[in-house]
Amino acid sequence: MFRPALIAATSITALALSACTSPTSSSTPDRTAGASVAAADYPSGHIHGMSVDPGTNRILLATHDGLFDVTRSPAQQIGPTIDLMGFTSTSDGTLYASGHPGPGSDLPDPVGLITSTDDGRTWEGLSRQGETDFHSLAATSDGLIGHEGQILTSPDGLQWTSTANNLPAYNLAGADDGTVLATTEEGLYRSGDSGAAWAKVPGAPLLVFTTLAGNTAVGVTPEGVVHTSSDAGLTWQQQGSIKGEPAAIAAAPINESTHRIWVATAEGIEVSSDNGETFTPLAAP
Repeated sequence: MFRPALIAATSITALALSACTSPTSSSTPDRTAGASVAAADYPSGHIHGMSVDPGTNRILLATHDGLFDVTRSPAQQIGPTIDLMGFTSTSDGTLYASGHPGPGSDLPDPVGLITSTDDGRTWEGLSRQGETDFHSLAATSDGLIGHEGQILTSPDGLQWTSTANNLPAYNLAGADDGTVLATTEEGLYRSGDSGAAWAKVPGAPLLVFTTLAGNTAVGVTPEGVVHTSSDAGLTWQQQGSIKGEPAAIAAAPINESTHRIWVATAEGIEVSSDNGETFTPLAAP
């Protein structure tokens, strides 16, 4: 089991993320070091995904209580209260999610696939409303990949196709080139064609969340040990570890050889600027 208790419902992203590109912002400072506490009012509901804008380091968390910008202090809820289970974003800043409506929402239950083009302030239903609760979502340049008991793929978020591989995916992460990683209790699986076909990755560590930043993949184990891959998830190297139980992960390049890595836990965000060798709590503003 990935977790001692609950393993049933989360995503990321992930997501992350997930491909881990987030809505644009131009005003958030670069807060990547320091030993301060997380932003005030850090969301207490289950974290289901994370998106980080690599240009500004703006961090969005998709949670049981909606979407939160945790680079603000206090952390700011964005948009309506929706239990955002599956969550991912694309390189143009479009957000995709799934889950259940919160109080006051007129969305059906489950919400199916929903999308936002205004940083999560408003959401629009795309498909499978009242039918599907994707617990994990990923995006590539070819479309979307979702898991709701089976892997489904879609070129446009409207029409979905079941794949031949019935993977029990816990978390999905995608890259623009069509690479997709799926974590399962049996090990890591990889697709090179946007989720149509899958193969188990031999020798991979047992990861609970992964993210892709170009050809670099980053993953974290249930115990918080971080691993990196320079060949998009085919081979892995152990790095450092975080404190606490991981809930989502994101990464972005600093330069050609170094990546910044963010890992969300129930207590806050930990960040590394040295490819995951060391982590510190996100500095408060």
